[in-house]
Amino acid sequence: MKGKKALRVSRIVVGLQILFVASFIVVSLFYSSFFDSSVSETADYDLVIANGRVIDPETHLDAQKHIGIRDGSIVAISDLPLKSDVMIEASDLVVAPGFIDVHSHSPTVLGQHFNVLDGVTTQLDLEAGSFPVSFYGEHLRTGAAINYGSSVGHFAVRIKVLEKIDQPYIFAGKKNVVMGSPAWMQEATPEQIEQMRLLLHKGLDEGGLGIGVLLDYMTEAVSDAELAMLFDVAAARKVPIYVHVRRGYTGDPAGLIEVIELAKSTKAALFVCHITHNAMGRIGDWLTMIDDANKAGANITTETLSFAAGGTSIGADVFRRRDWQAIFDISYEDVQWVATGEWLTEKSWEKYSKEQPAGAVNHHYVKEQWVETALQWPRMMVSTDALPTVDTRIATNPNLAGTFSRLLGHYVRDEKIIGLHEALAKMSLYQAQWMEQAAPLFKRKGRIQLGADGDIVIFDAKTIAANADYGDPYQPSTGIHHVLVGGQQVVKNGVHLEEVYAGKKLLGN
Repeated sequence: MKGKKALRVSRIVVGLQILFVASFIVVSLFYSSFFDSSVSETADYDLVIANGRVIDPETHLDAQKHIGIRDGSIVAISDLPLKSDVMIEASDLVVAPGFIDVHSHSPTVLGQHFNVLDGVTTQLDLEAGSFPVSFYGEHLRTGAAINYGSSVGHFAVRIKVLEKIDQPYIFAGKKNVVMGSPAWMQEATPEQIEQMRLLLHKGLDEGGLGIGVLLDYMTEAVSDAELAMLFDVAAARKVPIYVHVRRGYTGDPAGLIEVIELAKSTKAALFVCHITHNAMGRIGDWLTMIDDANKAGANITTETLSFAAGGTSIGADVFRRRDWQAIFDISYEDVQWVATGEWLTEKSWEKYSKEQPAGAVNHHYVKEQWVETALQWPRMMVSTDALPTVDTRIATNPNLAGTFSRLLGHYVRDEKIIGLHEALAKMSLYQAQWMEQAAPLFKRKGRIQLGADGDIVIFDAKTIAANADYGDPYQPSTGIHHVLVGGQQVVKNGVHLEEVYAGKKLLGN
């Protein structure tokens, strides 16, 4: 009898154990379903994107899905419909990570307006930078449509040390930087170099996203010792250094070789700004040099633009002190005065360079073939290099409003230079992965994944196109239907919701 009783008790215990395990599995499946991409969701979300062609360039997801967003993040990617009071119907549209522009000089209300209508959700100035970093975004104090941030600007540090003047950004208040002062032309003493070192560290402590170096604009002023110091600081702080390399004649790679050698010796992460515009017809050679350096252990990347002309100040060093016609292989009639769109003559060039040395020009020298070669480099990023923009009565270059739509419409759909997945990586993922070296927050950007920030662009791949052009830059793109920043809709049916301030200032480590 005791044996039978013990057997019954044993069976009861086993049954209870099985019931407990089964219950645990059911509960686990229930909770895990909230984060499973194939399980139907019944919870409400702050916003749902329904029926879109979801593309994540990192995992290569490309499928019709429903996305649920809560508290600014993606919390569901589902095969089955999701529920929310705010629904975005994305049938026949691509749902992709918001574009990250790592090279913009237009942190203004107007600049962000046209950026977001081109699918940009994060706008950074990493080439020029600012100092102090707290100043950056002066025009966005009352609210930003999209995220923004800057590197520590070596030029601003140099002006402060050599001239004892505060010029925190390339434009501050009504004061624009003029590139003919001592800071742009005079070599620094060893003591001044050490002062700059301390200020660079201070800027990084304040959240600068790396170090920005306008080397070509002060090509004779920056000594080997000063340039080495900049790389040393970047290496010590484990942040990228962004360099507009010294320009040579028609693609001479000496300026590239200079910074590659420093990147190799210091182990600093190097970003070569707008390589196509410096390499010109030797773009293939320049990219091979970067490949070889990376194979040898360096950490170097670069970017190109989708518009061919160069845009800068008529007072830039290359125009002021060098034979620019020989360097670019162009003449006066190939240059536009940005403010009016007029093509220049020798007479009008001399007039503007004397009267408005800070005025902007577009110099048309880049060939389509160079851009196409650059775009096919595996890790190439695309950015705008947008000129400062504060008033539609004053023209700018079309890069501001059409860079990313031009890539998707012209180079992807029409010319088939690269595929859609690759293009999206070049506009979002590669930037985010690179920027993780400066700020961990970028691990949540450039992706459509669970836990990623709700920075999303929704566009029609069949119709997307840039409408902005030289002389007529303030034309929003076609085909960008919706844009979300931090889960908030800032573009709805192609219209910028200007009362929505979803952007945040992004700071480094």
